[in-house]
Amino acid sequence: MRKMEFKMERTGLLEIGDILPVTEGKLPNSYYYTLGSAYAMSANYKYHERLKSTQGKVIDVKETEKGYFVTVEFEEE
Repeated sequence: MRKMEFKMERTGLLEIGDILPVTEGKLPNSYYYTLGSAYAMSANYKYHERLKSTQGKVIDVKETEKGYFVTVEFEEE
């Protein structure tokens, strides 16, 4: 299983256990991922770190002093 963290601007949009689609975006030298209907966004990833899955399961939602973060689990190595 692969886990990725996404930054969310506000809470209450999703819950633990939700299965959501993930959309890949391309930058000149990296890729980023959008969770669901723009609920949250990932950091940038290099080509060899690209995500192969098209959906993932929310396993954690937390609030920190830097904002809200969502951890999503994908069925891949």
